[in-house]
Amino acid sequence: MVPRGIVSGTFYLQTFGCQMNVHDSDRMEEVLAAHGWSRAQTAAEADVIVLNTCSVREKAEQKLRSEVGRLVPLKRNKPDLVIVVAGCVAQQEGEALLARVEDLDLVIGPDNLAELPALLLAQRQGAPPIARTVFDIDAPRFLSARPERGKAPVSAFVTTMKGCDERCSFCVVPYTRGPERYRPATDIIDECARWVEAGAREVMLLGQTVDSFKDATLPAPESDDPDESQFPALLRLIAREVPRLARLRYTSPHPRHATASLAAAHAELDVLARHIHMPSQSGSDRMLRRMIRRYTRAEYVARVRRLADARPGMTLSTDIIVGFPGETDEDFEATLSLVREVGFTSLFGFKYSPRPHTPSRKLVDDVTEEVKSARLAELFALMEMQGSAHLVSLVGSTQRVLVEGASKTQPTTGASVRVQGRTERAEIVHLDVPPDVSPAGEIVEASIVRANKHSLQGALTPLALAALPRRIASPSRHVALPVLA
Repeated sequence: MVPRGIVSGTFYLQTFGCQMNVHDSDRMEEVLAAHGWSRAQTAAEADVIVLNTCSVREKAEQKLRSEVGRLVPLKRNKPDLVIVVAGCVAQQEGEALLARVEDLDLVIGPDNLAELPALLLAQRQGAPPIARTVFDIDAPRFLSARPERGKAPVSAFVTTMKGCDERCSFCVVPYTRGPERYRPATDIIDECARWVEAGAREVMLLGQTVDSFKDATLPAPESDDPDESQFPALLRLIAREVPRLARLRYTSPHPRHATASLAAAHAELDVLARHIHMPSQSGSDRMLRRMIRRYTRAEYVARVRRLADARPGMTLSTDIIVGFPGETDEDFEATLSLVREVGFTSLFGFKYSPRPHTPSRKLVDDVTEEVKSARLAELFALMEMQGSAHLVSLVGSTQRVLVEGASKTQPTTGASVRVQGRTERAEIVHLDVPPDVSPAGEIVEASIVRANKHSLQGALTPLALAALPRRIASPSRHVALPVLA
């Protein structure tokens, strides 16, 4: 039932940025649906357009400006259209964004998403443009998913905390997401259980520094390491209380909290995936100090090696910034040598760009754009070589693949359907299966027959194929698999 007094219509939501933004967009959709709103297929059909934004990189803001500009003719032809900017750029700019963008109606920060239906009601009743960007520091609120049975994705996001206390010199997140606030462990457990009950097989725990988690109801860490948290206790609790969960992942951890206790959790818990994304940002101690990362290269290497040793076959990926102010050729070479030494199988690389409200803006951005581009290209070339070698090493092996949905590219003959999924270590595997099987959500054994540029081609083992459920066929069609974006 739609609450009384709420005016509804159709909405179109476009998401920029990280997994946290994807999670926030999902929660906005649920909040709007609960108040009678329905999703429009295109922006032209919508009564409300929501742009959920990211400000970690400069290009994300450029995309926002371009997108709002594209919507101006639509607004001219449809004066009642409400244009909303949500997310980190909204939090960062607030009222200033309203002043700069004439056709913008509503600016709403990440902590105010539950207020969206009421704010839209006010807009549709003639209220002036408004910015609502208030942190919920005193009484943190986490929007909880309520998935419907049979409609859950194979892999679901569950947030554990928000905000960040690290204050790295390049990062705008503490300004756009606020200080660290932690969700009660019982709420996290309940949401994981709801996702599994609805059909999800894997959960990805989200947080700006996900491994800094604290909850007074959980056992205190036994170690006196000042970087210890209760995140390992949370992982153990999820494994115990949600036994039907097939896989558990998390992102993004901070190296400071990659303690011996976290490594022990990986050694003990089979449900934990054998892959960790651990941002490093640089391999140069001088750059790490300027970035205020609060660890040395040697400490980083020791911590990720301890994690990798805890579970055979563990793979690691990372984030790296090139061209940070003051970065010399020697500093960059130290980063390349870190990539080689750790043996990352993939990475996200970025050129440094100054962000508002960050300490690094006080540093002289003295690395030219040409040098940044050249360094990024060299970093990617090294990663392509390492990533390719890793994939080739898997040819001939048998892997457990969690099938997520249909691949974008399908066989031309029609005799089979191509699906894709991920191994325990997050490698993407494509599988050609008969049209009458229903593999989405199944964990299957696959023989790896070929290494592609960024993925693997596999073949179901005979036992795996025989065990797959068959689709319910009709004379006219088969039930469609979800197509991965």
